[in-house]
Amino acid sequence: MKKNIKRMIAYYKPYKGTFFADIFFALVCSGIALVIPLVVRYITSNIAQIKEENNIGLIFAIGAVLIALVAVQFGARFFISYVGHVMGAGMEYDMRAEIFAHYQKLSFSFYDEQKVGQLMSRITSDLFEISELLHHGPENLVIASIKLIGAFVILSQISGYLTVAAFVLVPFMCIYAIFMNKRMRRAFRWNREKIAEINARIEDNLAGIRVVKSFGNEMIENDKFKEGNDGFLRAKKNSYKYMGLFHSGMTSFTILINVVVIMTGGALLVNDVVTVPDFIAFLLYINVFTEPIQTLIEFTEQFQNGYTGFERFIEILDTAPDITDAPDAEELTNVRGRIAFEDVSFRYSEAAHRVLRHINLNVEAGAYVALVGSSGGGKTTLCSLIPRFYDVTGGRITIDGKDIREVTLKSLRRNIGIVQQDVYLFAGTVYENISYGNPSATREEIIEAAKLANAHDFIQELPKGYDTDIGQRGIKLSGGQKQRLSIARVFLKNPPILIFDEATSALDNESENIVKESLEKLAKNRTTFVIAHRLSTIRNAQRIIVLTENGIEESGTHDELMAKNGAYAALYKWNG
Repeated sequence: MKKNIKRMIAYYKPYKGTFFADIFFALVCSGIALVIPLVVRYITSNIAQIKEENNIGLIFAIGAVLIALVAVQFGARFFISYVGHVMGAGMEYDMRAEIFAHYQKLSFSFYDEQKVGQLMSRITSDLFEISELLHHGPENLVIASIKLIGAFVILSQISGYLTVAAFVLVPFMCIYAIFMNKRMRRAFRWNREKIAEINARIEDNLAGIRVVKSFGNEMIENDKFKEGNDGFLRAKKNSYKYMGLFHSGMTSFTILINVVVIMTGGALLVNDVVTVPDFIAFLLYINVFTEPIQTLIEFTEQFQNGYTGFERFIEILDTAPDITDAPDAEELTNVRGRIAFEDVSFRYSEAAHRVLRHINLNVEAGAYVALVGSSGGGKTTLCSLIPRFYDVTGGRITIDGKDIREVTLKSLRRNIGIVQQDVYLFAGTVYENISYGNPSATREEIIEAAKLANAHDFIQELPKGYDTDIGQRGIKLSGGQKQRLSIARVFLKNPPILIFDEATSALDNESENIVKESLEKLAKNRTTFVIAHRLSTIRNAQRIIVLTENGIEESGTHDELMAKNGAYAALYKWNG
């Protein structure tokens, strides 16, 4: 915990000036709160003399000073509320930028195990709670500490007996607070986990809402959501139980302190040990004394919320990317596209079975290679190893003789273009989505890429042409149109190595023919891997690799493999 607190404090560094100003104004507010009961004590102690001298002017002078103090307090409070909150928002901004940048570094293996809704929860609601703690926490502690210490000093000067009476219950209050704090912390962490689960369920449902409606399974989704919502309610009830015990216990202690002071003060008044003005001042200071206790109560709850959020925040930051650049990694330049798999094996985790076993494959620069085989044979996995979406667990892959683990990830992936079956388009315009392939490209280059992908004509027919908004994930476009935009994106990137992952399998015949023409144009003079679902589409491939769980079963041209009458011929007869 100590280490985490240090890491949390580090986020104040860019805002040191604002932070210390915030603390200063918190001190000002605390000081003013301590002055007012002293003024009341002075007036009540000297009321007889003031009345005798008819010194009404003194009363007005004191009033003027008090009004001035209120004005100062207004300014201090405004600074704390406005500038302090802006400081908190700034720190939230920094943390959000940091965790988002870290999300970009994490590899596919991390996202294979995560739910988007839970990751969203860590970057939204968790960070809000952290920023509230970072802003309000220190000032609340300062205000509470100054008021407690100041009240103790002043109270001890007024009456030692009453001071002992006021503080006699404080140790018991602290023990109770510590005891309940531990339980609150566990409860709030459970809360956060349940909130993240609900976010994941909502994200999953909304992303697949068309599937839900097409199957008429709204009630099933409601039932699944209810299960998560019930879990959230249980977690909330648990946290509110401990929070209620904490609040009610601390409030009871505060009232008991007042009761003990009133009883003790009454006895001391009867025996002339304290005066009425001192007793009145003491009662006023008891309120000053109990108010910071309430502040500490709120801080405790706030700390539990913020700290559990921070734990979840650093849990992500401490997740190291498992695929990174080697310390001496070089730029991959002047790529011709000769790729070699040398005794390559791969499994997704230590516990998982091996997907690829001792693969040896040489692909010459500019070659057009098709990968075929039954589902689960490792075709997509094999291609995912080339851009290092995953790292091999045995052997190595080279491009132009260079081990891909010895070149920078950015330069490696810059030289590889991927067209997938499940096209992902971002919310925005056609222009923005094509330009994703090369953000520095001119409009003319983007239009040329669209023409090469056979997309220009249908784009022109859209309401605003290239500036048409295509909706979330390109929902306003057909499957073939989305695929052609993804191909235009790769044309604009202009990489020497291509991977087509069943890029036409989900299209109708007309769309498939258009997209196939675009893909053939794109593949010209580039090293190309095609993962084929419909074997009739890869008959002209220079080389066809039949991949099974045992590795590379067969390799050759369509005619050679058909003549063998082996695994490929069986597959072709089945679905060719």
